[in-house]
Amino acid sequence: MDDIRRRVPRTDAVLADDRLRAAAATLGRRLVREVVADTLARVRAGEIPPESAADAATAALPDTAAGLREVLNATGVVVHTNLGRAPLSRAARDAVVAAAGYTDVEFDLRDGRRAPRGRTAVAALAAAVPEAEACHVVNNNAAALALVATVLAAGREIVISRGELVEIGDGFRIPDLLTATGARLREVGTTNRTSLDDYADAIGSGTGFVLKVHPANFTQTGFVSAVPVGRLTGLGVPVVSDVGSGLLRPDPALPGEPDVATELRAGAHLVTASGDKLLGGPQAGLMLGTRDLVDRLRRHPLARALRVDKLTLAALEATLSGPPTPVAAALAADPERLRDRAEAVAAALTGHGVEAVAVASTARVGGGGAPEVSLPSAAVSLPAGLAGPLRNGRPAVVGRLHRDRLLLDLRAVPADADDRLVAAVLAAG
Repeated sequence: MDDIRRRVPRTDAVLADDRLRAAAATLGRRLVREVVADTLARVRAGEIPPESAADAATAALPDTAAGLREVLNATGVVVHTNLGRAPLSRAARDAVVAAAGYTDVEFDLRDGRRAPRGRTAVAALAAAVPEAEACHVVNNNAAALALVATVLAAGREIVISRGELVEIGDGFRIPDLLTATGARLREVGTTNRTSLDDYADAIGSGTGFVLKVHPANFTQTGFVSAVPVGRLTGLGVPVVSDVGSGLLRPDPALPGEPDVATELRAGAHLVTASGDKLLGGPQAGLMLGTRDLVDRLRRHPLARALRVDKLTLAALEATLSGPPTPVAAALAADPERLRDRAEAVAAALTGHGVEAVAVASTARVGGGGAPEVSLPSAAVSLPAGLAGPLRNGRPAVVGRLHRDRLLLDLRAVPADADDRLVAAVLAAG
């Protein structure tokens, strides 16, 4: 060990390597120095031969100056919150790149005057859901609910069923968000049963609006009842429906999943939803409803704090106007085609000495949507010991462990990524 430490190269000597000098110009000198410092620490620990320091540092450099790393999602969860929810379509990615420089986000190129921010993205949303009189976009669905509660119910009451006081990911609770705006909650009904009379009895001069919240990540069965939006619209106060998942129209593959268009047709005055779940776009909060309500929300000072940037607007518009998204493709994937792909991947790995076999699998929608829906899928079963090396490879591959095996479910892996998946496994093995 003492001999290795005496042979550890100087930091500036490693940084003088042509590859690392070139990387410093594109990734930044600070980032490259950090990678080199970490590499030299591994040399001192005896993990890397001193003569390989520059090679090891070059191999450890990230692809971009950002810390986020590309992941192949082989978990079988299509909309995986911890992996960034929806992967953007190629059209959306291209739109983001095009909007990354100067752009006409608030400028009318025809007359050279200021224009409404995000007008084309909002127009695309309106075209996708013509049932809405007006639309507005904020930075996520929680922001949309916070804006609604602030504008319509600060110092007033929000009437909501006890069965819809939900908690979603990372301990986030809808009631806490709503009361943080200065609104008061008027809970009606019970955990499992709420009637129209429960709502009607709670309506009064202090009512701001009635809120319907889709449970999203759980279901209730048995002795249960809930009041649909259509029966609440005659109570004399605005009815707001939070459908959450971002489904704009009914999807036969997702029976029972609420969608924006249906809620509006049923009479909801306002519907809120996410842009980065089933819609398959960027993180955004979508607000669609009557013109007077949407105008009130848009004009409130808080709307400025919650507005989206030009990159989100570009990605959202391309998602709405462009080809089917990766999420849509994953949800519609043919199970037989997935099986054929799994067999081909397993055969390729077996041919290189990797213990791999194609197996049947069950995937999930994820992202707080359609919790009761199971998606028949196919996976490649590998030794569990490959899980760590695959997570730390490039690209990172994340699967799921099941009965002491690592399953790489292919439903959320694009078909054109199978060769990369094979290469990643071979590199990890």
